[in-house]
Amino acid sequence: MESRTKLFLVLWLAGMAGVLSFLFVDLSELIAQMPIPAGKEVPVVTPALKLLSLVQPAVILSIAVLAGTALASKVGLRSPVAEAIAGAGPAWPALQSQIAPGLWGGLAGGLAIVLTQLLWIPFLPPEVMARSAALAKLLPLVTRLLYGGITEELLLRWGLMTLLVWAAWRVFQRRQGAPKPVCFAGAILISSVVFGLGHLPLAFLFFPKATAGLIANVIVVNSLFGLVAGYLYWKKGLESAVVAHMGAHIVMLAASSLGLLS
Repeated sequence: MESRTKLFLVLWLAGMAGVLSFLFVDLSELIAQMPIPAGKEVPVVTPALKLLSLVQPAVILSIAVLAGTALASKVGLRSPVAEAIAGAGPAWPALQSQIAPGLWGGLAGGLAIVLTQLLWIPFLPPEVMARSAALAKLLPLVTRLLYGGITEELLLRWGLMTLLVWAAWRVFQRRQGAPKPVCFAGAILISSVVFGLGHLPLAFLFFPKATAGLIANVIVVNSLFGLVAGYLYWKKGLESAVVAHMGAHIVMLAASSLGLLS
């Protein structure tokens, strides 16, 4: 089996662990938090429905992993741990170089999100804060770490950011030399904003009458961490962004347990 195919499988399986972690989410409780109009039938959650809900993220994950696997090496982006595993080499030395920057990135990113949320509270209705806190409790830690930490990094960094760097390099540099820092900076910014915008459909689902303050909050808070993760992916490797994403979730959970975000 070719090394690129092995790399695809390693990353895809890791991402699918995150997708499958949604099976631990109580969909009935999640639906109960939706403001369903009177007279509209509430969908019945069945095992088949839960499995069907995994199809779309699995397809998108496959496309993102395929794009990153095909293009990352062309622009100097890496996934050191996955590459070591795909090459049947020792994974631990590769992981060691990712842990420290990932932990620092997770701490910085998590604190930035918490502080931004605290500053934003006066501009958000109390019912929004209450429902947001209730929704947060419905996401198990395993889902936060596996889907948020691994799957989202594969989608946004390995897939989208890599594609953007490659596209900028091809269009503006005609594939001459290594991509310039501006290619990476632009890709980091765009992928971060896309990550923020990607949370809006879910926000509208639970808050149909979302205010401008709430919309801005969703975009800014989620984009903030994308800047940290994008920089780590560029400078250190994909796994450092994964560690940082997991760390940021832990920081936010700690803040919630202390009552700072409730």
